[in-house]
Amino acid sequence: MARDGARSSSRSASRLLPPLLLASTWLLLAGPGVGAQKVRVEEELEAYPNESVDLRCQFIDGGGKTKLTQVSWIWEPTEGQRDNIAVYHPFYGQSFPNLSFKDRVVFLHNNLENPSIRISDLRMSDAGRFTCEYATYPSGNEQGTTVLVMLAKPKNSANVVTVQAGTKATVVAQCQAADAKPAATIKWLASVGGNHTTSSTNGPDGTVTVRSEYRLVPTPADDGREVTCMVDQRTQDKTWTHQLKLSVEYPPSVSIEGYDHNWYMGRSDATLVCTADGNPQPTTVTWTAASGPLPDSVLVDGNKLTVRKVDDAVNTTFICEVKNKHGAAKDQITTLVIEKERLMAPGPSTGAVIGGLLGALAIIGVVVGLVFFVRRRQRDADGPPKHKPPPPVKS
Repeated sequence: MARDGARSSSRSASRLLPPLLLASTWLLLAGPGVGAQKVRVEEELEAYPNESVDLRCQFIDGGGKTKLTQVSWIWEPTEGQRDNIAVYHPFYGQSFPNLSFKDRVVFLHNNLENPSIRISDLRMSDAGRFTCEYATYPSGNEQGTTVLVMLAKPKNSANVVTVQAGTKATVVAQCQAADAKPAATIKWLASVGGNHTTSSTNGPDGTVTVRSEYRLVPTPADDGREVTCMVDQRTQDKTWTHQLKLSVEYPPSVSIEGYDHNWYMGRSDATLVCTADGNPQPTTVTWTAASGPLPDSVLVDGNKLTVRKVDDAVNTTFICEVKNKHGAAKDQITTLVIEKERLMAPGPSTGAVIGGLLGALAIIGVVVGLVFFVRRRQRDADGPPKHKPPPPVKS
């Protein structure tokens, strides 16, 4: 990709200029005070490692009075360092004096007027200024410079860090954009409370590795919650995202469920279940009885305790203990054996409930109607007479 603009040529090397906007046309660079002599180059090019790039150069002599004697391509990786990488002389031929570019640089045209070159198998370290410099008579040296910008796509990755629940902030997730040029930016999207820190490391070839760590005070409630790493960088078409589920380990908690307060003599298959939570999930479940060894009628299968037939022996306190690598937890429940089954009064059916509601509403309606009727009769009785008295009799 080329970027356009105009730049005046100079007779000596100048310091590195910042990259300008890319365009696809050539630049025209003319020596100061010599309007007829011009060196045409592209101002800036972008490329990736292992690719090839063409650095074009052409001498334009409007009056045809300039004698070209030699052309050189000079590479400036840093300010003040100038290395010849390719030389063309019409009688002595081509020369490639720089070993770093040996067998990677060729002239595209075997003439002075168009000494464009191609650099193959590009490396990140090839970035810099490439100056096409002519030795001419009588005006002296004329030159034009192309800035080669080497780009590198980031190698993005993200991972969860398994932590233990605690009271101090710790790293729970990491994100990295490695070996990129220019440097990437990393952001986090999270529904949990926390913050992140970001650092960068410069590589010897000009690339940058950016690392970001997400920190929070981990609690059991944070286990399984999601955070998302987002990476933006110039060479990417869109934001790179990676969703992570936090891994917070914590000691177990436990509760015994299933007791219905109706363990009567002779009942079969009364069951208790030991429900545990923890990370990692508890793998050791132990049932014991406060009165001693478990009764013979008790059958244990993992977290499930079944009394095959209820008798006085299970009139005790059952204890369930669970363990994981971070600790242990216990719960207990006292079972009371009763003589006879406690019959539960059946609840009203849905139809009965609806019928009762309708009947209640009807009664309320009748009461309201009677009250209204009585009050109206009272108002009528207290008012003026409804008929006129007869006129007095004349004597």
